[in-house]
Amino acid sequence: MPAAIHTLSESASLCSQFLAEIRDKSIQQDALRFRRNLERIGEVFAYEISKVLEYEASEVETPLGTAQCSRLTRQPVLASILRAGLPLHQGLLNYFDHAENTFISAYRKHHGDADTFDVEIEYLSSPSLDDKVVILCDPMLATGTSMVLAYKALLQRGTPRHIHVVAAIASREGVDFTVNSLPDNVTLWLGAIDPELTARAYIVPGLGDAGDLAFGTKV
Repeated sequence: MPAAIHTLSESASLCSQFLAEIRDKSIQQDALRFRRNLERIGEVFAYEISKVLEYEASEVETPLGTAQCSRLTRQPVLASILRAGLPLHQGLLNYFDHAENTFISAYRKHHGDADTFDVEIEYLSSPSLDDKVVILCDPMLATGTSMVLAYKALLQRGTPRHIHVVAAIASREGVDFTVNSLPDNVTLWLGAIDPELTARAYIVPGLGDAGDLAFGTKV
């Protein structure tokens, strides 16, 4: 099982405000604000994750003397599932600004008009991940299948030291599936956990299709 599950909405913070706005169907009409709110949620996650990373002591020369400071021992690798993950990725990158970056293309391949589908990975662009800390993000953790397949795809580029999985909104079913499918060097960071999935695997109450809301309806 993952080392821990952190759900940010369990305590009041500005993250709760950003989550409320990305859910609000009237505010969702403004794609720019929707993207910016996802980006701000990514920034909150970056700050929270930074608290559990490794630091080393360093000296910094100021105009008036020497200050004893702490710096990250190593930058994480930021990994995103395209296309919906891009604004969340940017928020993480705003804080981990020296991070390496990985991009994964995953999509739902539906079986005709049926509600059933397979998730397929088409593309992976990544540096070596051996012994690195990876932050893997996607705004929605619905069934959990995309996240688990993305994790397995990452292993093609090496064995990470630890993986932090980030999602703005998750379903209970998706969390359970992810927890049972990933090893103990994985930590989940979630904005909120919703109780239901529809037959077409959309989270309820959720927010709709994050990719469409951020970048426009796809054909």
